[in-house]
Amino acid sequence: MIRLENLSKSYVSKNGNVEALKDVSLHVKKGEIFGVIGYSGAGKSTLIRTVNLLEKPTAGKVYVNGVELTSLSPHELLKARRKIGMIFQGFHLLKTATVEENLAIPLRLAGLPKEEVKARVDRYLSVVGLAEKKKAYPAQLSGGQKQRVAIARALSFEPEVLLSDEATSALDPETTDAILDLLLEINRNFGITILLITHEMHVVQKVCDRVAVLEAGKIIEEGSVVELFTRPKEKTTRKFVESLFQVNPSPQILEQFSSYGILATLSFVGGTSGEPALAKVSKQFAVYPNILAGHVTTLKDIPFGKLLVHFEGEEEEIRNAFRFLKESGVEIEEGRAHVRQLEAIS
Repeated sequence: MIRLENLSKSYVSKNGNVEALKDVSLHVKKGEIFGVIGYSGAGKSTLIRTVNLLEKPTAGKVYVNGVELTSLSPHELLKARRKIGMIFQGFHLLKTATVEENLAIPLRLAGLPKEEVKARVDRYLSVVGLAEKKKAYPAQLSGGQKQRVAIARALSFEPEVLLSDEATSALDPETTDAILDLLLEINRNFGITILLITHEMHVVQKVCDRVAVLEAGKIIEEGSVVELFTRPKEKTTRKFVESLFQVNPSPQILEQFSSYGILATLSFVGGTSGEPALAKVSKQFAVYPNILAGHVTTLKDIPFGKLLVHFEGEEEEIRNAFRFLKESGVEIEEGRAHVRQLEAIS
């Protein structure tokens, strides 16, 4: 649905030439929610704004639904943009217009008949749960309600793609979750492809199917959310994952278990469950696992958890237990608490 090919973007600042994007290639499949995560200055906003050519790339091509936007005339691009909705961190509502007028004015400017304008305003305000607020003004709304109006306005053009530029960054955690639930509902009910950028791993965890990590204008890692949470390869990706899953016990507990045995972080996903697997280990091997810390959550709808476990026993038995856990679908990252180095598990 969205394909970026060898995209680069540079501009001149007072400090010289800045390369905001460096040879970025990305493919977002039809109907999925794809996240791009990165720290401030990574190039996220530049990237998402190139999808509808609000930022024109210095080099590379942009395709949306098979159409190369970078080759279109200004008039053709204007028509194509109507099928690409966009929501921002700022809501960009007309302060002197009512909620319904904030939706109706762009539709009228696009030339839609009066009856169709009214039908779409009513339909999409209902979708976002604000049908009763259509006569209200933006100043009378909460931040979450303003973002819902912005989403309804984007949906009123019945786009094939919805771009979200840090749309929840200015909202409190509870409102953020409500907006993310709404985006999930829109994706499922309308089949709209969603590309979002964020610096919050919670957003990726809650709604995304796949994710790319952007750093200094380059995509350094990409894959399913499950893959990146269970097997992050790059340092930046690991930092994002660790920011969401704190499995570090107190220094006192670590000191207590630092002189013997083996420490390991276990990651489990989907039907695999860490604690039942550990119970089987205790029965089948002369190994004594002790859970020191843990965090269990979901990745979209998929259960996921991390446990920090101290294993006590002979190395050979622990090696066999680790092999059993891996065969059961548990990912293991070792950390030694004993002097001797455990051999790699094949």
